[in-house]
Amino acid sequence: METVLIQINNKKAYKLLEDLEDLHIIKVLKKSIQPKEKLSEKYAGKLPDDVAEKLQNEVTQSRNEWNNRGI
Repeated sequence: METVLIQINNKKAYKLLEDLEDLHIIKVLKKSIQPKEKLSEKYAGKLPDDVAEKLQNEVTQSRNEWNNRGI
């Protein structure tokens, strides 16, 4: 027996592999799960600096208003 590493580019291809496994022709050794990318990494650097700074100021102001509300 020989072990090979393959890349699946289509869901239909994965279904074919499952069918071959059901027929005991091949055995899927490991079903890899793509690690989820952190949102902070995914969106890092997506906003221009000036827009990011304005947004951060708005968030800070909103938090301050929430904390200082008179309830």
